[in-house]
Amino acid sequence: MNLDPGSVKRATLSPVLRIASVRHDHAHAIRALADKMGTDDLDLVVLLVTPQADSDHLIAEASRCFTGATVVGCTTAGEISQRGYAEGEIVAIGFPSTHFHTQTTLLPNLSDYDAQALIDRMIQSRHDLRLTHPARPHEFNFMLIDGLSTLEDKLTSDLAVGLGPVPLFGGSAGDGDTFGETFVLHQGRAYTNAAVLVQVRTDCPVKVFKTDHFLPTDRRMVVTGADPARRIVHEINAEPAAREYARILGKDPEQLTPFTFAAHPVVVRIGGQHHVRSIQQINDSGDLQFFSAIDEGLVLTLAEARDMVEHLDAELSALADPMPPSVILGCDCFLRRLEAQENQVTGALSALLRTHRVVGFSTYGEQFNSMHVNQTLTGVAIYPPEGAE
Repeated sequence: MNLDPGSVKRATLSPVLRIASVRHDHAHAIRALADKMGTDDLDLVVLLVTPQADSDHLIAEASRCFTGATVVGCTTAGEISQRGYAEGEIVAIGFPSTHFHTQTTLLPNLSDYDAQALIDRMIQSRHDLRLTHPARPHEFNFMLIDGLSTLEDKLTSDLAVGLGPVPLFGGSAGDGDTFGETFVLHQGRAYTNAAVLVQVRTDCPVKVFKTDHFLPTDRRMVVTGADPARRIVHEINAEPAAREYARILGKDPEQLTPFTFAAHPVVVRIGGQHHVRSIQQINDSGDLQFFSAIDEGLVLTLAEARDMVEHLDAELSALADPMPPSVILGCDCFLRRLEAQENQVTGALSALLRTHRVVGFSTYGEQFNSMHVNQTLTGVAIYPPEGAE
């Protein structure tokens, strides 16, 4: 269902965050969002922007409209608004200063940053936030990163050292299904090859989570030729990568499509748990391009999917026990959306996202604590402040 370009949706679902969305072709999109959300007491505004919009213009306008707030954001591979899955929209999420205090760090060039200096800065920021906001005992970290940088694994690992026990989740910026150029937004500018980290202190209880609906099978394969820097696998089991992957699936290599990759990912076992390593595409040479870190010698296990609707309902319902969250801010893999479309369950998943008060965006990859992962839903459930009615 497309909204009229002049219409703006404001969520009534959360007494904690302020949420509004608008079509990208609204003549005054940012002003309309600011009017609906209010601007006086916002500490942070997150903009999740369809790639159909002019990101440079929007972030510049947002910095003028939300003058008292820090404004960050990114482009998406689809949005999650108050209606569930959406496309062609701008979703704005406001964090009021009555419940939240945030501190942001921009990394404008992921190819050139001092890891130790970043770690030291994170440790100092954690310490400062704890000292200055002792009445807000709950904390989490939220990251947005260029989804085509191929540097998510390194940055997430580096950040984990400085962030310590404070949980992190995040998403890789998207570009629809184009894979051309993705943007991270920060204080009036749009950046490529960049990331923004938001450190949050709040009086609202929070729960950072990760979930996927895949189970490992007994079909395994070994990466025998790879270019780790570019996340490319040349050979599997000493055979051309795409051809061997297709053989293990029982398919013709010419039949491999993005829907195939979404329905049949591979997983790796790390720290006693399986984590998805999704395939992005087949290169012209027959190599497999992955969404996350890959290396020679890695053992990949083919995974099979559980029912997406039943699994998501169970996972989100568990977050509502014993109390439903006021809102869930989610980073949902683009491949999950593709799989839902292929299986014709997009409507059912959208209904669940609405019921469980999920807003966010579809990503080119997700971050969870020290790891960059794929084909998952990561996020934070934010509950009413302690003592609230």
